[in-house]
Amino acid sequence: MKTNAIQTKISLLLPLFLLVVLAGCEKKYQEPDHYAVDLFKDERQKGKAYIMNEEECFDGSELVIASSNVKLADSSKGRGKTFFLYKVRSGKVMKTIRDSVVDYPFMFLSDQRLKLKSDSIYLYLKKLEGYRFIAAERNLKYKWLKAAPVYSVKKDK
Repeated sequence: MKTNAIQTKISLLLPLFLLVVLAGCEKKYQEPDHYAVDLFKDERQKGKAYIMNEEECFDGSELVIASSNVKLADSSKGRGKTFFLYKVRSGKVMKTIRDSVVDYPFMFLSDQRLKLKSDSIYLYLKKLEGYRFIAAERNLKYKWLKAAPVYSVKKDK
């Protein structure tokens, strides 16, 4: 009878004892950032995007066209990765690396929505890489130069 009473007390106290032991063995999580050293903290600026000037855009492009006939043709907003398709009806080639003749009208792709102006603007384009299916379907060869804004053509007097 005594052994039965002792076994009952042990079976009641054992789960309580395990809870106390497990609560006492709690390991505190150390943040990995606590030990990290930021080697580029002076170079990082939050909220400021890099915008190229006209010379950098001209040097970094494979094709530069001055045109006033640029229209937004299509966009994929809301259908996966956002991109915009622009149609150029006419223009004057200012710089080219690959093609000596550009057939008009043609289309190009941009990852950002361009702020088109009513007067002539420079189009800074690079060879399109990726976008295999849309490039084949729409006959795209060029992409807008990343970090390039829209610059107006300056008229010499």
